[in-house]
Amino acid sequence: MASLKDMRVRIASTKATQKITKAMQMVAASKLRRAQTAAEAARPYAEKMDAVISGIAAAATGSPGAPALLAGTGKDQVHLLLVCTGERGLCGAFNSSIVRLAREHANKLIAQGKEVKFFCVGRKGLEQLRRTFEKQIVESVELRSVRQLGFVNAEDIANKVITRFEAGEFDVCTLFYSRFKSVIAQIPTAQQIIPLVVEASAATSAPAVSYEYEPEEDEILPRLLPRNIAVQVFRALLENNASFYGAQMSAMDNATRNAGDMIRKQTLVYNRTRQAMITKELIEIISGAEAI
Repeated sequence: MASLKDMRVRIASTKATQKITKAMQMVAASKLRRAQTAAEAARPYAEKMDAVISGIAAAATGSPGAPALLAGTGKDQVHLLLVCTGERGLCGAFNSSIVRLAREHANKLIAQGKEVKFFCVGRKGLEQLRRTFEKQIVESVELRSVRQLGFVNAEDIANKVITRFEAGEFDVCTLFYSRFKSVIAQIPTAQQIIPLVVEASAATSAPAVSYEYEPEEDEILPRLLPRNIAVQVFRALLENNASFYGAQMSAMDNATRNAGDMIRKQTLVYNRTRQAMITKELIEIISGAEAI
């Protein structure tokens, strides 16, 4: 059995850990509001951007002059998985859930005889994927030095992906991230961004309003498609940021409560052990006095 001194040290250590987890919870809670506001503000723009491009691309899909980002390469043998995770841990299953979805998608493609490559955004995703897919990781980007996410970060990632696509390194690109729903719910999401997926409703139904574009659609698409990829990546980064702070807030709250339970149990054991030692000493003193 541990001595009373060891128990006191253990209780003090647990209390120190509880203070740290409580502080991390409060920091995550303070940053969550701003991150959630940014993620929710980006959703309408990203969805409208996707809808406008889908409407323009509906007429261009299948035409000989359709851009490669829209029509694709004509095959789907090589897949690039753009996996966006966090830079830090202590956030529950946030990073693991995204990596798990990407790993399942990769294993499914490999079983079909496809070639899979990984583009990792975030240190934690890189560390986890390196264990099983180290040779398939072609590039990684870390955002630890970025204090506040900006569109320039997403544009840089999008340009690297587009450069690889134009070099013929892959045929299909799928984006993986966690969509923020609430503090206790983050949804791992997979979204194909190259080639652009045009919904059937946009391709078959006539638009409610007729638009005339200047310049023409075939001139707009080569400019809008790279922009749309950057917008979708930026949205994923913002959603991930909000999801990370939500997951970290929940994880640190649970850790703080668990530390409190441990402190109560350890204090109870300490008090019982101390009382038992006092009782034992009293018995020894009384026994000695009676012997005299």
